[in-house]
Formats: sequence, C-alpha cells, structure tokens
Amino acid sequence: MDVRRITITIAGRSYPLNVPSAEEETLRKVGKQIEAMIKDFEQNFDVRDKQDALAMCCLKLGTNAEVAQINNDKNIKDSTDRLKNINQFLEELEK
Repeated sequence: MDVRRITITIAGRSYPLNVPSAEEETLRKVGKQIEAMIKDFEQNFDVRDKQDALAMCCLKLGTNAEVAQINNDKNIKDSTDRLKNINQFLEELEK
C-alpha cells in the first residue's frame, strides 16, 4: 500500500497525516469542506472562537452522517421487502 505524508490545515492548525494515496484526495476535500463550514459558522452565527466553530461542525457532520445512515437502513429495508415480494411472486408462478 502506497502511503503519503500530507498536511491538512483546519482552523489555523496544521495536521500532518500519513494516508494511503487512494485516500489523499478525499481527505483534502473533507479538510476544505470543514474550513468552509467554519467560515460559514463564523460569518452567519457570529462565532468567534474556533473551538465553538469546530464543535458546531462536528454536530452538523455527525447529524448528516446519522441521517444518511437512517436513510441507508430504510433503503436497505425497502429493497429487501421488494425482493421478498418478487420472490413470493415468482414462487407462486412456479406452482
């Protein structure tokens, strides 16, 4: 596995990371998204403390991840139900 050493800057601090090359682009993109979220919170919610902005980012990202997981679980259940119905239909055709 090819590992690269990169530096991501968030809230004015640099974080050196050793990451698989395949993940580098994703990590850089996420770092930029976090920076944009911090800027948005600072401008739109009068947040002056970077730690408060980071906490708000964590809450927003965590909420987004939880909603995505709930939607994914629902989609899996819906797909499973549809497949069961198709399977039952096919079994009835065989009779």
